[in-house]
Amino acid sequence: MPSLPFAAHGMGGHAWPIALAAYALALALSLALAARFTPRHWWRRPTLRGGALLAGGTLAFGTLLLLLLPPAWPLAGPPSPVPALAAQPVQAPLPAAAFPAALKKTPAPGARYRVAAPLNLRSGSGVHAARLAVLPAGSGVISTGAVDGDWWQVRARIDGRLQSGWTSSLWLRRSDED
Repeated sequence: MPSLPFAAHGMGGHAWPIALAAYALALALSLALAARFTPRHWWRRPTLRGGALLAGGTLAFGTLLLLLLPPAWPLAGPPSPVPALAAQPVQAPLPAAAFPAALKKTPAPGARYRVAAPLNLRSGSGVHAARLAVLPAGSGVISTGAVDGDWWQVRARIDGRLQSGWTSSLWLRRSDED
């Protein structure tokens, strides 16, 4: 038996008359709207387009009607049992010590990196921050140690002067890497 939206409202198997009434009303509403807002020649003979329009409208309006109904009905009887989510064991997050140091990609202040591909140096962390400069591939940067997710604050020599800004760490490689 397919799962219908009213099952989520705690109406269980005793709500078939309510569901049938909701979908019958939805069919009538779909027919009325189709007669009003579609060309008359669509309805001279049955077509796949007309059937799809009525079926889609009935399903959409019927589901909407059932979702707008109150969650419990006095005639529906007791709600159907739902397995408790709390019965499943909850796993505690792993402590930081469980991850190898190689997986933690946090820069040490003063660590040197090189740019793998042309990279924007920005005034803040994120792609919406103003671009200060474009660092060419192979250029060197020095980490300040500040991190915001995948964004690192670095210092780079631009036009002969040292400038601080934020870059995506995804495009930085350690100086000793190939």
